[in-house]
Amino acid sequence: VQLQASGGGLVQPGGSLRLSCAASGFSLDRNNIGWFRQAPGKEREGVSYISRVAGFEYYADSVKGRFTMSRDYAKNTVYLQMNSLKPEDTAVYYCAVSSNLQFSSTWYLPQGYTDWGQGTQVTVSS
Repeated sequence: VQLQASGGGLVQPGGSLRLSCAASGFSLDRNNIGWFRQAPGKEREGVSYISRVAGFEYYADSVKGRFTMSRDYAKNTVYLQMNSLKPEDTAVYYCAVSSNLQFSSTWYLPQGYTDWGQGTQVTVSS
């Protein structure tokens, strides 16, 4: 199982980025997938989650309405479209595979994930 996150960079406040998480060694559509972020000195926090069944999406309140998670089955890749970025969105972003094949109401906790990508840095600054 391998996850490769990419798409991070430096963007001005109000700008947009699209992160990608390419999977190899397994099929993303058979797993629940989460995006997390970790800012310096802070704990890793859940940003979004997409369920393997029906592709239901869930978001942290801090990003709801600005971020959108999606999947491309053909490319075995999940995306995180981030719009209206704020300085407080600055962090290293990670994608991860949930250890639970069923939906978890605690999807935002990193303890429920077994495989992590290497992370991609997102910096929002003027």
